[in-house]
Amino acid sequence: MGSLEKFVVIDLETTGHSAVKGDKIIEVGIVVIEKGAITKEFSTFLNPGKEIPSFISNLTSITNQDVAEAPMFAEVAEEIVSYFQSGYLIAHNVPFDLGFLNQELKMAGLPALRNPVLDTVELARVLYPQAPSYKLGELAALLDITHDKPHRAVSDAYVTAKLLLRLKEKLELLPYETIEHLLKLEKTFKSDLSELLRKRQNDLLFSTSDDFDVYRGIALKRINETGESYFEEQVLPPFGEYLDDVYEENGYLEKMLTNFEKRSGQREMSETIFDAFQTGRHALIEAGTGTGKSLAYLIPAIFEAIKHNKRIVISTYTTQLQTQLMEEDIPLVKTILPFTFSAALLKGKQHFISLERLEEELLADEYNYDIALTKAMILVWLTETVTGDIDELHLPTSGKYFAGNISAESEGQSDQSSSWTNKSFYQRAKNKAIKADIVITNHALLCTDMYHEYQFLPSYDHLIIDEAHHLEETASKRYGLKLDYVHMLYELNKIGAATEDKWLASLLDEFTELADLEAIRRWDGQFEATKHEIDDLFRMIFQYVSSQNKSDKSLSDIGRIQYRLLSEDDKNSAWQIIQEMAGRLLSLLRDLGEILQEIERNIDPDKKTTTVQLKNSKDSLAKFCEYIQELFLQPAEGTVRWVEIEAKGAKNAVYVYGEPTNISGLLAEDLFAVKKSVILTSATLTMNGSFSFMRQRLGLPKEAVDTKVIPSPFSYKDQVQLFIPNDFPDIRFGNQEEFIAATCEAILSLAEITKGRMLVLFTSYEMLRKAHQLLKEAILEQEFILIAQGITSGSRARLKKNFQSFDKAILLGTNSFWEGVDIPGQDLSCLVIARLPFEVPDHPLFAAKSQQLQEAGKNAFFDLSLPNAVIRFKQGFGRLIRSQSDRGIVFVCDSRIIKAKYGKFFTKSIPDVPVVFDSTREIMEKARSWF
Repeated sequence: MGSLEKFVVIDLETTGHSAVKGDKIIEVGIVVIEKGAITKEFSTFLNPGKEIPSFISNLTSITNQDVAEAPMFAEVAEEIVSYFQSGYLIAHNVPFDLGFLNQELKMAGLPALRNPVLDTVELARVLYPQAPSYKLGELAALLDITHDKPHRAVSDAYVTAKLLLRLKEKLELLPYETIEHLLKLEKTFKSDLSELLRKRQNDLLFSTSDDFDVYRGIALKRINETGESYFEEQVLPPFGEYLDDVYEENGYLEKMLTNFEKRSGQREMSETIFDAFQTGRHALIEAGTGTGKSLAYLIPAIFEAIKHNKRIVISTYTTQLQTQLMEEDIPLVKTILPFTFSAALLKGKQHFISLERLEEELLADEYNYDIALTKAMILVWLTETVTGDIDELHLPTSGKYFAGNISAESEGQSDQSSSWTNKSFYQRAKNKAIKADIVITNHALLCTDMYHEYQFLPSYDHLIIDEAHHLEETASKRYGLKLDYVHMLYELNKIGAATEDKWLASLLDEFTELADLEAIRRWDGQFEATKHEIDDLFRMIFQYVSSQNKSDKSLSDIGRIQYRLLSEDDKNSAWQIIQEMAGRLLSLLRDLGEILQEIERNIDPDKKTTTVQLKNSKDSLAKFCEYIQELFLQPAEGTVRWVEIEAKGAKNAVYVYGEPTNISGLLAEDLFAVKKSVILTSATLTMNGSFSFMRQRLGLPKEAVDTKVIPSPFSYKDQVQLFIPNDFPDIRFGNQEEFIAATCEAILSLAEITKGRMLVLFTSYEMLRKAHQLLKEAILEQEFILIAQGITSGSRARLKKNFQSFDKAILLGTNSFWEGVDIPGQDLSCLVIARLPFEVPDHPLFAAKSQQLQEAGKNAFFDLSLPNAVIRFKQGFGRLIRSQSDRGIVFVCDSRIIKAKYGKFFTKSIPDVPVVFDSTREIMEKARSWF
């Protein structure tokens, strides 16, 4: 039987992860596929000759008793090998299973297996590039493959066999051009795919498909434009009648949603937005958790867009909410409303793939595994995607960098004469947005558009900003500056020396007459001098920051050392040397820019591709010159500058930042004075019922803004208990280790009561790390799974998914976990808040804002620090109750919420809930009885 017809699937359960370190196999499962059908199965326990660790028993349900009478590997080795006499060896992570198998065969005196292999993890990554996870259980769920006994060898082998058959089916759907590219990349893969790919290629030699468009050797999914008619005249009822039809008894929502519950706050929010639109006013609306604010703002936005033939822009902070709006809320509204409307999603250019840049990258041979895998994933994805949005892909880490390098942003200014222009995903998204009634975007693009005098988004007068508490931070970054070694070198290397195989060299090949220019003869010397100067500058900055007093430095939330640059630094002789170096670099960069201008004067202006690339290169150099001027030589008034260095990184791993300390004036002038009506909404906009903090930080004039608080429909009094211990060590007096120990003891006690299902929020990564270490030691033999941000590998979404997949789990998070993480139902029963979330006082930006307030005669604590902490606390508190049926405990370890005079600002800013301030022991008793 040919190897293409026989596939032998193996799965092993082991005592650990490393065969070479003495871990052993405890169960073998084998499934044989012949001619597309499962024909044989084999399974056996194996005696490892050592104890099975408890966490392995918990994971697999295999105990020491199960394997006590089982054979040793050597006794069944030849029987196992007999299954692999021919055909492919298949496993879900081949290096693991084959590594263990060959190690055991070596110990038994038998030769290693040399079969061709297929790794179903790798194949799934290539063939299902949008899958949310490549774990066996989650792939099985995605593809509706029954998985009865996860982490048992024969069950896992059976599921892997079924997965392989599905992967082969998917391979059979790919077009010739994609297969041809995969064959070029295949040599880098773990899997021996060439035979399967060549068979598919031969089958396709004389076939065509209507599902794909092929352009310049790249196969794309054929997209049939709908030809929707936009901005049509449609007759709409009066707004009040329209809301009755949507929200009231027998309305559109009730008819469409099976578990519809009327929420009075939802209609109230819609009315507030409509009134603001009609009167041309701005509005701040705090909508409590469970209000259903997405629908509440979509309903009036769509009405306004259709009634008055105008575009409404909706901006969110997270891509998660953007996706929810486009994939859930807008399709729902389209089904319930009796009139038609169009909606489009528009993100920044960095989110869209550039087919032109991909074509260039595919020409080169690829020897890097992660990049080859990423190229393969992208090629398959292009046969499926209609958006070209890179966020759809589940790429390996280095693959994300590669994708960034071939994004539409890497093209710089678009070249309308390029043969790829008609295929551009970004241009298609932009054109769709121009024709749409509702445009969904994000705060980053919104602020970029504002900064560039509204060049990126289609024109609009009415704007809804969801997650509005992030607007200040996003705008501050957009109006700020950032300079770092890696990015500068990356941009320079894209241009390259005249003798390198980069853009400039290809330009000289195209225009051979340029070689005689004196400017070209100067380029390589200037280019190398510039790169050396950049390296020297950043190394000198690293030394400067390292030599500063510890008290003048702080740590960022990702562990970088931060140092704020003050006017005193300008008088420091060491910093003056850095300024001289910056001046030299500025001069060199300007020289390079002038050489590019000289080149531009000597080439045919009709060569559009070349002139666009030239302009992009000149723009990059000009931007560096501007940033060097503002960060080192002539800092702008009202800008805070700081440096971040990687303490244990390379000596040029340096980042220099500048941001305005107060963005309110810029927002007032560039946004609120320009747009007719801006609606800002979030679940966390007030402190103690007042919008004054948010209004002042955003530059909203009091007389031009309406405010509304929509309370949550949830019954917090019945659903939540707030516990605060009165006997914790006081961290303010240097008792941090004792405080962390007490926090960990409370976490463990609560976890036993709530059976895990706990989210613990920290304000610093250092405290999280120390708590994780203590908890890890304490729960080694217990049943709880410990997941920690920054320690357990994976993104925030991945950690959340892992947390939900285990019955008894404790999730430790910091920063990003304080908001935007929805874990509804019984998956989350307990929220622990380690410390009240005050900003680190010595963070450069925060310190500069505090100083500015003090100089204006204000109180930095009450006017900045406290309001920020209260809003952050409200976000954290909101993680627990996400539906009417949720119940849970909030345990705040920080007694300042009761003891401090300002504590009432925290308790009065959350819904009214029962508060217990008592000893830890009494609290545990009350928690036990409440559950």
